[in-house]
Formats: sequence, C-alpha cells, structure tokens
Amino acid sequence: MSEREWVSEPDDYVCTLSKETQEIAKEELREDANSRKQALEAVREWIKKNPKIANCRLDSRFLLKFLRFKKYSVLQAQEALERYVLLRQTFGIAFNHFDIRIPMMEELTDLGYLFACPKRDSKGRRVIIARPGVFDLFKFTNADMCRIHGIVYETLMEDEENQVRGYVHFADGQGVGFPYLTLFTIKEAVRIVKNGEKTLPMRHKEVHVINAHPSMKFALDFGISLVSEKIKKRLYFYTSKEEMLKSDIIETDVLPKEYGGEMPMAEMIGKFLYK
Repeated sequence: MSEREWVSEPDDYVCTLSKETQEIAKEELREDANSRKQALEAVREWIKKNPKIANCRLDSRFLLKFLRFKKYSVLQAQEALERYVLLRQTFGIAFNHFDIRIPMMEELTDLGYLFACPKRDSKGRRVIIARPGVFDLFKFTNADMCRIHGIVYETLMEDEENQVRGYVHFADGQGVGFPYLTLFTIKEAVRIVKNGEKTLPMRHKEVHVINAHPSMKFALDFGISLVSEKIKKRLYFYTSKEEMLKSDIIETDVLPKEYGGEMPMAEMIGKFLYK
C-alpha cells in the first residue's frame, strides 16, 4: 500500500514567537519546547491512523492552532480537529475556495462587514470588527457569509501570535433586524454558534456588542444560552457608542475612528485587504 499524500507534510518547528509571547504560552497554555514536540508527534500519528480524516495539513503551524486552543490537551485538540475537518466537509463550498479576491468577498470587505484592526490592543490581541448590518440580504447568501468569515478567521489563525494571545470581537448591530433571522434555520444557527466556540481554534477573549436592536433580543438571548459560562462572562453589551466610550472596558484607540479610535475604517480595511 502506497504512502498517503497530505495537504502539507510534517516539518521541524522553529519557534519565532517573542520571548514575552513564549512566556504567555507557557503560563496560560502549558507550552514549552518539550510539550510542543511531544504533542505534535502524537497528533500527527493520530491523524495518519484516523479513518475519518482522508486528508489534512500536517505542518506545525496548522496543528499548533488546535493544541493552543485546547491548552495542550492532546485528546481535546484531536476532537476539535476532527470536528473542524467535518465542518469544512459538511458546509462544502461555503468553507472552501477561501480567496479574498473573489469579487463578492472583496465587496463585503470593502463594505466593512468583517475585518481586523491593524493595531493590537495592550495585551497583544487582534481586534476583529463585524458590521452585519451592511450585509445585503438581497445580494448575498448565507454561503457568502460563511465564506467571508472563513477567509478572515483562517487568515488570522495562521499567525502564531494570534494563536497564543487570542482575539477581541467587536460587533455593531446597527441595521440588523428581524429579516436577518431568515438567513439560517434554527438548526444551522445552533451549529454555527457551537462551532464558533468549540470547533474553530480561536481563543475568544472578549466580545463587545453595540447597537443591538430590541427586535433581536430574543435571538441574542437564544445565542447566549448556547455558549459556555466562560464565554458569557466575556460578553459586553452597550446600547450605544456613547455608552461604550464611557464604560472604559474596551480599548477604543484600537477601534476605527468611527467608533472612537484614531484610524478611519476605510484605511483599516485597506491595510487588512492589501497589506
């Protein structure tokens, strides 16, 4: 029987993280040179023997996403990786063909639907901006929505600094109303929320939401009921930009100028698209 071919082959990991980030990884994730080497070897052997995984990346940068996500619990990292592969297979085209140059993806990014601020916060975390109200329900589909999220998240997850330090999410609900609930069935919505926490290898550190329309309260309450207590404690809701600015919880200097920061949103989007 011939050797299977993989999307990427195993490599010898070379750590390029700063000393400070390595210290965070050790303190928060139990990562050091020895635990990293042993865990990578264990996960690669498991993948090669797993009949549910027909093909997969075996390079360190990819596998470390899952190990860091699960604080080096090899078993939990394997479970998350298996769910991740299943997710990519199940949703087909929506979670494949990740190319920001696809015209519809470029258009959604230019609109400011989803992008990351170029400046990290004081804890070194990337801040992801989401503005679902600019999503035109008559022009774009739920597959387009899934794909743009996939493009943005997969891009950010390739950065090892992000894998260790995690993410802050900032969402503006302005313009989102009842019709948006038709984008996904309840079953699909449940799966998306749960996968967002349990499957995508992202360390969600804070989630900030402003301008949530009252008509969406029951939908938000339903979504919140699906996440863990850990994530619930990291959720912050503001009725307006003014309330957010007064709260002093989120570092507004990192945000676009339109939300109290220094750099205009259009400039941030340009840096994210074309850096």
